[in-house]
Amino acid sequence: MAVPRLWLVRHGESVANIAATDAEREGLERIPIDIRDADVPLSETGRAQAEALGVWWRAHRDAIGTSWVSPYRRARETLQIARGDDGRGDPAIIDERLRDRELGVLDLLTRRGVERLHPEEAERRRHLGKFYHRPPGGESWADVALRLRSFLRDEQPASESGALIVAHDAVVMLMLYLLLPLQEEALLDFAASHTVLNASVTELVRRDGGWELADFAAVGHLQVEGAPVTVHPGNPDVEPE
Repeated sequence: MAVPRLWLVRHGESVANIAATDAEREGLERIPIDIRDADVPLSETGRAQAEALGVWWRAHRDAIGTSWVSPYRRARETLQIARGDDGRGDPAIIDERLRDRELGVLDLLTRRGVERLHPEEAERRRHLGKFYHRPPGGESWADVALRLRSFLRDEQPASESGALIVAHDAVVMLMLYLLLPLQEEALLDFAASHTVLNASVTELVRRDGGWELADFAAVGHLQVEGAPVTVHPGNPDVEPE
């Protein structure tokens, strides 16, 4: 990706984020939500976060040449609300390679649910580690990294403007893995101590032919606008065992 600066934004809080966190807290086996992952909308808080992200967007829009977004509703809503109706800039490019990690048979299960209903997968996950464990019908982190490598290798004209990607926490983490670059152990150590907050902005800057992390999961725009800062670390495979 021949741009000098790259901003990675996680979508605002979704109704599934709330349901998953509540289910873990209550010790449930399943997350009680009947919406297809691709169709999960933002929560009321998530919409407020996306509106606050608009403050960041207006301050940076002249520096953003191209915007990409996950096809999942929560990401598209985040960008649409943040950009508003000012009509400036090209439409965002929807790319399915930026979708969230697919969990297969473990979808909508809490940690307790995985241990209770698929103990063999819980054991495989402990043996293989989060990076390489692929649930049946789902993806490992390595699988997501592979599709992101494809995305990054698509030829784009060199530009003096930066680029924006609005997607998911796993996409943000694995973009850091690919671009900084990191090894498996360093990535998992970083992920264990850092959470990609909802509607946060992570910034990468290209220097001397490589990428440097300039800012991680910044939420100053939320604090300025009084929008809640929410901590939903994602699916169970993302967090430390």
